[in-house]
Amino acid sequence: MAEKKRGANEPEPRPIIVKKIVVEGHGGHHGGAWKVAYADFVTAMMAFFLLMWLLGATTEKQRKALADYFTPTLVELKMASAGATGLMGGDSLMAKENYPTTGGQGTLSITIPRDATGTKDQGGKAMRAADRQKFESIKKDLEARMTRKGMAKLRKNVRFTETREGLRIDLIDEADFAMFAMGTDRLVPQARALVAEVAQVVQTMPNPLIVRGHTDGLPYAAGRTMNNWMLSSARAEATRKALAETGVGNERFARIEGVADREPFVKGDAYDPRNRRMSIILGWTRGGTPGDDSGMDAETKAAIRERDEPRRVAREEAQRLDMGGTGLPAGAALINPTAPGTSNKPGKH
Repeated sequence: MAEKKRGANEPEPRPIIVKKIVVEGHGGHHGGAWKVAYADFVTAMMAFFLLMWLLGATTEKQRKALADYFTPTLVELKMASAGATGLMGGDSLMAKENYPTTGGQGTLSITIPRDATGTKDQGGKAMRAADRQKFESIKKDLEARMTRKGMAKLRKNVRFTETREGLRIDLIDEADFAMFAMGTDRLVPQARALVAEVAQVVQTMPNPLIVRGHTDGLPYAAGRTMNNWMLSSARAEATRKALAETGVGNERFARIEGVADREPFVKGDAYDPRNRRMSIILGWTRGGTPGDDSGMDAETKAAIRERDEPRRVAREEAQRLDMGGTGLPAGAALINPTAPGTSNKPGKH
């Protein structure tokens, strides 16, 4: 097309300039996305260092409390369980606490029965509380009797401990005091007098008694048929006999047993003389302990007594430990017996 003719006074037309803009990908350097990521990183590091500080500044008990606080627990009322809308509210006529359970499958839920008075174990708790009061009275009475009879120096050899079985009275040997003659089951006069005082105070309660013998870890020399199992059992029987001679009836004794060195008083040193001791345990009143066996039949009780009979257990253990090395068959005699008055077991008490 022909160019339009320009008039004399008409200015020259302005040139048309086309500007081409090319957008380059440099926003990562000048944008703000990296700042968000950096802020998240700094927050995570702060939380990490805060956690490390808490672990170092708290005790194990406090950390467990924090963990328990954040543990989710579902509390479910019994009215939402099966039978809750019935006449008895899910309970039977005889048992308020007989509500549905998970059948042994572990969960974090807790089922709270409605109108659960918790009286099922009140009798046992009451008997335990009464026993504890009597135990404290026995402890004070024995300490007073020892003071009056001039045995105050033996007070350090008597320890009182409440256990699952009852009140345990430990008569403990020391480096300068032994209850029995060396390597025998013969009570020394001081120990016999002490056992007599114990007998006087335990007679104030009808609770069953357990007599348990302990030895240290010193073994017998090779060639001896005696061992710590037999010695601890023999000393337990000697203590029972001394208690009986002072007036404790035979029906009071529930168990007479020897445990050798398997229950040391000083756990870190099997040879410590304090491991040699006699434990006289005044049991809980029947019904005051979860281990009550009053519901067992006579045959079961007889089987348990036969299984736990201390002399049989000691004999079997001696045979097991001996394994034919030191024991002699029936009718055999030693060619070079030990001379009278000598001992093959030095240091044994």
